[in-house]
Amino acid sequence: MSIKGKAYVMGVYEHPTRDAPDKTTAQLHAESAKGALDDAGLSFDDVDAYFCAGDAPGFGGMSMADYMGLKNLRHMDTTEVGGSSYIAHLGHAAQAIAAGKVKVALITLAGRPRNGGGRPGAPGGGGRPPQGLTDGPPEAGFESIYGGSTHNTYGMCAMRHMHEYGTTSEQLAWIKVAASHHAQWNEHAFLKDVVTVEQVVNSRMISDPLHLLDCCVVTDGGGAVVVVSPEIARTLKRPMVKVIGVGEAPKLQYGGRKLDLTYSGAAWSGPRAFEEAGVTPADIKYASIYDSFTITVLMQLEDLGFCRKGEGGKFVADGNLISGVGKLPFNTDGGGLCNNHPTNRGGITKIIEAVRQARGEAHPKVQVPNCDLVIAHGTGGSLGVRHGAATAILERES
Repeated sequence: MSIKGKAYVMGVYEHPTRDAPDKTTAQLHAESAKGALDDAGLSFDDVDAYFCAGDAPGFGGMSMADYMGLKNLRHMDTTEVGGSSYIAHLGHAAQAIAAGKVKVALITLAGRPRNGGGRPGAPGGGGRPPQGLTDGPPEAGFESIYGGSTHNTYGMCAMRHMHEYGTTSEQLAWIKVAASHHAQWNEHAFLKDVVTVEQVVNSRMISDPLHLLDCCVVTDGGGAVVVVSPEIARTLKRPMVKVIGVGEAPKLQYGGRKLDLTYSGAAWSGPRAFEEAGVTPADIKYASIYDSFTITVLMQLEDLGFCRKGEGGKFVADGNLISGVGKLPFNTDGGGLCNNHPTNRGGITKIIEAVRQARGEAHPKVQVPNCDLVIAHGTGGSLGVRHGAATAILERES
């Protein structure tokens, strides 16, 4: 059963804080939820489906539903696929609504990594593991013992892409430059200064070939999205943005037997979303692309079909991602590279800015003209190695 046109995103909210020493993670979830419900013109009593991921405290969905007083729940989903969870949740919410199971779905994200809020997915619980073993992901004992980190994994992806296709650090830097051009107009952005290619490539090396300015920011904060049935959407006094295509896919390495660092799960999730939506990459007016690192954006643009594999460097160069200048405006809020990357993940912000663009409510300096068709894409996990990808295509209804 297709979900095309059977669910609408009618409420979005991005928490304005980037540093929250005086709030709990649960507060950030609840405040974001209220903001999105207020945006839609709904209340907590209207919610009959709730979606969250590993950033939710306590017993996850149960704890947060109790904390927010969600008394009328008929459906709950705590799918955990890292930063892509919330875009996957959008698809799952649309499926539940299309099946007639629920009418108003709430999706939330929040975290406080700047103030000791912890890292999602950290190992723990379940008693003491046998001596010499680690109580964590099954791959940890094979990889973490060599000192691997997220930065190292993404650095390896960037290095391999450069080796295979001739991609350069200067080309990657253009992605940060584009994000910074947009962030300057966002009053809440963590980094508001416009940067140059030279500043990016001359910033401190973090994991060769990725520099400090190739990396996302780390912020506290959160966000929420409200997805509703067509019947509910027509009663609300908000621009109607419908979900017309979704796709999900894992990218795995199967114990190292199938390891190619140059592509992501977007190579599968993207085509599935485009097929259901009945559109092509050439039709998209604006793209929200998960940007934990500059290489993350470049590989996803290729895999989603905005350019051919290996041509991402040329595609992003010379400002082609800058609104009003380039071929494909992206992350007009500044993205994770400059604006907001709460709780070591930021997938929900991709939906939020995509909806703002489709509504015509982005900042006037970055609003894309006639922006009726947008895409939000997320990656959660380790790019090129082991992660979940999720893609959603949204359309403004006239």
